[in-house]
Amino acid sequence: MAKAVFPGTFDPPTIGHLDVVARAAAAYDEVVVAAGVNSTKQRLFSDAERVEMLTELAAPFANVTVGTFEGLLVDYCRAQGASVIVKGLRTAADYDYELQMAHLNRRLTGVDTVFLPAAAEHSFISSSWVKEIAELGGDVSSFVTPDVHARLREKHR
Repeated sequence: MAKAVFPGTFDPPTIGHLDVVARAAAAYDEVVVAAGVNSTKQRLFSDAERVEMLTELAAPFANVTVGTFEGLLVDYCRAQGASVIVKGLRTAADYDYELQMAHLNRRLTGVDTVFLPAAAEHSFISSSWVKEIAELGGDVSSFVTPDVHARLREKHR
């Protein structure tokens, strides 16, 4: 089997992300959950906070580590020795966008992309929606882990 990279913003990580991590961990020898960092983007959680949350999320899986990347994902994959990118898909719109990215990434470096369809019970969960609901005082506890929920509550006090 191969080493895989599961990239994302993870602002914040959701139970949908956890599902993809668990499934990727079962399919690959090693998985790196890679949080993208970009100083020009405004995020609710800092890079360090996202890494902390992802590290907790990955803790149950012995073959999963957490890292960060800036720049081209395929360069990060090459540096990590990863031969595959894992992407979770929730909707057809995700597929349309991610398929183009998969073709570009393969053309640039030969790194393949594997799509994991979201479990039906997670297909509507997005970090953006979670942030918005939490900001407006809604209960997002069923969409995130308890640690992430506590962090969201702290951010919106």
